[in-house]
Amino acid sequence: MRRVTFVMVPRCRVPLRPVSGGQTYGGRVEIAALAVAVAALLVALLVAVVSLRRSAPRTGEGVDALPEDVHGLRQEVAALRVEAKDALRHLAVVRYDAFGDMGGHLSWSLAVLDDGGNGGVLTSIHGRSEARSYAKSVTGWTCDQQLSPEEIEAIDQARP
Repeated sequence: MRRVTFVMVPRCRVPLRPVSGGQTYGGRVEIAALAVAVAALLVALLVAVVSLRRSAPRTGEGVDALPEDVHGLRQEVAALRVEAKDALRHLAVVRYDAFGDMGGHLSWSLAVLDDGGNGGVLTSIHGRSEARSYAKSVTGWTCDQQLSPEEIEAIDQARP
């Protein structure tokens, strides 16, 4: 049979739970454990808020809050982008048979151009007894000299 005792609190009756050995603590252990858990939760929440505030970027400071080396790197990247516009970085090769009796696609046209379409087209035509090479300058994706269909194709393929 369970032993239940009541403690008289003004306007309230709280049943006391029996603990092993017949002693009763009236739920004080559970209340203390609950208080410790709530305190630990509050401390963890406080630590999380403080760490988030320290790691979050400050509002209103923006780009000016960045270290000097980042500003230097941004300027360097901008300078490299300006230099890259003049670099011959658009390439295309078209291989073909210049003569019907030759096989193996030994003839070729190579377009080497920058972002503005300035550069050149190199062509090498291979025949049975000789090979001829031609170089033509290209300005603005066009050429003053007559272009072969393969050279036109190479320029078109090099266009971004």
